[in-house]
Amino acid sequence: MVAHSSLTPENGVTTLELRSRLEPPARDPLQAQPSHRHGPPGAPKVPRDTRFHTFRSQDDFNAIIRASALLEECGFYWGPLSVSAAHEKLRGEPVGTFLLRDSRQKNCFFTVSVRAATGPTSIRVLFTAGRFRLDGSHESFDCLFKLLEHYAGPPRKVLVRPLPKKHLRSLQELCRRRIVAAVGREHLSLIPLNPVLKDYLESFPFKF
Repeated sequence: MVAHSSLTPENGVTTLELRSRLEPPARDPLQAQPSHRHGPPGAPKVPRDTRFHTFRSQDDFNAIIRASALLEECGFYWGPLSVSAAHEKLRGEPVGTFLLRDSRQKNCFFTVSVRAATGPTSIRVLFTAGRFRLDGSHESFDCLFKLLEHYAGPPRKVLVRPLPKKHLRSLQELCRRRIVAAVGREHLSLIPLNPVLKDYLESFPFKF
């Protein structure tokens, strides 16, 4: 159970504790109209299908660019998956199985869909002042995947295992995951490996 906070499902109907009391949304939210995304002057362009017209700072822009790079490596990012499709994929999975997808809500990039005890539900990931937090929670993080690790670790353990988009993960990915879990991302630089392998480990230094 999430301590000292409550989380808001993506449909915004109510605010409930996540582990066993979140109720699945009744229907899909309306599709937000895409708009142009622009970084600060001189910043590189990013894809057009976004909900933000501008970034408030270079730091905000950099945080989203880094999150986008990590999404490509994680294996459980499903892109523009609808809420109903996400819930259908999670319906037969064990409690705690989750995936990450694009949000269908305005002014919001990402959503976590998770199989709760009462069924699948979705929670928006809000991004404010360079930090990510789940809708309804006051705990924020400078990295999207640090947020996920927070809710995957004790005492919460709301997020138990990710649902990969591909049924089979490469041997490289599996080895990286095992090394990061055993050593911890803060110690990856100490492993006596060549720079190419170190770069691969550090391209996704999380336990999922």
